[in-house]
Amino acid sequence: MKHSPEFRSKREEERAELKKTAGYKVWSVMFTILYPFIAVFTFIFSAIVMFFSGISRIVAYLFGGSHAER
Repeated sequence: MKHSPEFRSKREEERAELKKTAGYKVWSVMFTILYPFIAVFTFIFSAIVMFFSGISRIVAYLFGGSHAER
């Protein structure tokens, strides 16, 4: 919540000053531009991991099933 300047904490003042820096602005723009790519990569990578996990479960069931009965 925004406070009037006389009631702002030291941390709020520091945060307001950091938001004025070039690095913060560059980070904000880059994150905004790259976020869709990060999200798509995460989705694709998760799907690949799930696919191979399914294959692993099937193989473990086929070849490990006979050992589990002993």
